[in-house]
Amino acid sequence: MSDNGQPAEGHFATVIDERMPAASDRELLPSGGDKATGKLSGARRTFRERPWRAVLGIIAVAAVLLGAGYFIRDAFVYEGTDDAQVEGHIMPLSARINGQVLEVPVIEGQIVHAGDILVTIDSQGYKIAVDQAQATLADALASASSSHLNVPITSVAASSNLDSANTAVSNSEAGVNGARQNFEGAKADLVRVEANAAKSDADLVRYGALVAKQDVSRQQYDQAVAAAAANRAAVHSAEAAVQGAGQAVRQAEGKLLQANADLRNAQTAPLQVSQIRAKALAADAQVEQRRAQVDQAGLSLSYTVIRAPATGIIGKKTVEVGQNVGIGQELLTVVPLEDIWVTANFKETQLAHMQPGQPVEIKIDAYGRAWKGRVTNLGGGTGSVFSLLPPENATGNYVKVVQRVPVRIDFDRVPGQTFNAEGLLKPGLSVEPDVRVR
Repeated sequence: MSDNGQPAEGHFATVIDERMPAASDRELLPSGGDKATGKLSGARRTFRERPWRAVLGIIAVAAVLLGAGYFIRDAFVYEGTDDAQVEGHIMPLSARINGQVLEVPVIEGQIVHAGDILVTIDSQGYKIAVDQAQATLADALASASSSHLNVPITSVAASSNLDSANTAVSNSEAGVNGARQNFEGAKADLVRVEANAAKSDADLVRYGALVAKQDVSRQQYDQAVAAAAANRAAVHSAEAAVQGAGQAVRQAEGKLLQANADLRNAQTAPLQVSQIRAKALAADAQVEQRRAQVDQAGLSLSYTVIRAPATGIIGKKTVEVGQNVGIGQELLTVVPLEDIWVTANFKETQLAHMQPGQPVEIKIDAYGRAWKGRVTNLGGGTGSVFSLLPPENATGNYVKVVQRVPVRIDFDRVPGQTFNAEGLLKPGLSVEPDVRVR
C-alpha cells in the first residue's frame, strides 16, 4: 500500500498476475466444446486452491471401498455370531472319607497344577487302621506258612501210618492163623489124652478085678491106678490148653479187627492230606483278604489328601479348616485350563457352507484380542430340541422362527507350548467367532 492508502503499483501487478491465467494455462482453457479438458483444469485448480477438500474426498472414497469390502467379506466369506461363549469342564471334588479338615491351602480363583494339595483331612485314625491291618496280615502270613509246612508232614506221617497199618494187619492175620492152629493142636491133644485116660480107666477096672482074684500083684494094680490118675490129670490139662488156645484165637481175632480198623483209618491219609492242603489254601485266601484290607486301609489313608486332578483354576470353594466332612460332600471345584472350547449358536441359515475343519477367528470380549481355532463339529440338533420344554409343533400353535444350532469350536494349540497357561480363557466368557466358510 502507498502512503495515501492506494495499493502500490507492484502489488497491483502481482494480484493481476495471480488472478489472470498464464499464457500456458490460457492455452488449456476450454475452447469450443472441449468440456472434459475444462473440467480437468478445474479439478487441478481446485486441488491447488483447496487441497484439504481433495484429501477429504480421497478419504471418503477409501472409506466407501473399505466398507464395501468388509460387507463382502462378512456376507460371502465369513459367518459370525455374537451368541457364543467359552465352555469347559467343571470338576467337583468331594470327600471320599469322613473326617475333620486340617488344611485348605488354596483360595477361589487360584491357579493350581495337577497333583497340588487342595484339602488335607485328619489322617491319624486312618494311619492306625493301616497299622492294624498290617499286623493282621502278618498273623495271616504266619498261619499260612505253618499250614503249608503241615502239608508234607501230614503226608509223610499218613504214609507211614498206612504202611504200619498194613503190616499190623498182616501180623494180626498171621497171629490169628497161629492161634487157630494152636487151638486145633490143643483139641487134638485133648482127644489123645482123653483116649489115654479112657484106656487107663479101663485097665484100672480090669486090674481091680484081677487083684481081687490075686491074679496080678498089688504093685501092678497100683501102677494102673497111678496111670489112670495121670491120664485124668492130662485130660484136665489138655482141656485147659484147649480153652487157652481158644482164648488166644479170640485175642488174635480181636487184634486183627483192631488192625483192620487202624488200616481203614490209615487209608484216609489222602483225605487227611487234602484236608491239610485245603487248610493251607484257606490260609492263603485269608492272607489275600488281609492284604486287601491293608490296601483298603492305605487307600482310605490316601483319601485324606485331596489333590488337583488337572491343571486349572479353583472355582467355588465350600470347605474350611476345622469342618467335619462326610463321604460324598462337595468341597470345591476345579476348572481345567487345557480342556477349553467354544460353543457358538449359529442360525440355521448360516450353516449351508459350514463344516468341520474350517478355520475360525475367535474374539474374546473380555480382552479385546483374538485366538485361532477350527470348527470341530456341528450339534446334533437345534438348541430348542434339547431345552427343558421342547416345542410341540403338532399342537397347532406353530410359529416359524429361525433356529440356532450349537457348533463346537476348538482352539488351535501350538505343539510344545502350554495352552491357556495364564488362565485367560474361562468358561462363560462371551466371544464372537468368525468362521471362514469360503
